[in-house]
Amino acid sequence: MTAVRLLVVMGVAGCGKSTVAAALAEALGGSFVDGDALHPPENIAKMSRGEPLTDADRWPWLERFGAVIAARGGRVVGACSALRRAYRDRIRAAAGEPVLFVHLDGNRELIAGRMAARRGHFMPTSLLDSQFAALERLGPDEAAVVADISGDPEAVLAGILASLEGRLAAS
Repeated sequence: MTAVRLLVVMGVAGCGKSTVAAALAEALGGSFVDGDALHPPENIAKMSRGEPLTDADRWPWLERFGAVIAARGGRVVGACSALRRAYRDRIRAAAGEPVLFVHLDGNRELIAGRMAARRGHFMPTSLLDSQFAALERLGPDEAAVVADISGDPEAVLAGILASLEGRLAAS
């Protein structure tokens, strides 16, 4: 496996991407980029209405995300759904360097409960089924780790850090 400096915490809406990615960035002495903050207003409006994004909506956002994480110096941890292989490929191409994906994996019931409890987020629980339908598991040829999210954020982070041991470039 090639050592990497760019990591993307991925998964369906409500799995804890932003929380875990920010904590991972801090633990690794890196910076954090929230992919949600890079969505154009049209995408946010569409999701807020309960409409899933199309690939045409996603491509510019994914390219922007990949370019933004690559432009930062040092270790960078981003949060982005990256549900399909084609989306991860688009991020890797835009970044122009290796990207390691950290898939936050959990069951629908757990994630739906978390989504129902959060406030002020544009993604409604009604889109969760479309998120699971779009999810393509990481391939064996992708630089990746899978993290079970059934524990608290500290346990999830500890598991990720243990899985990453020896896989990261010095920053």
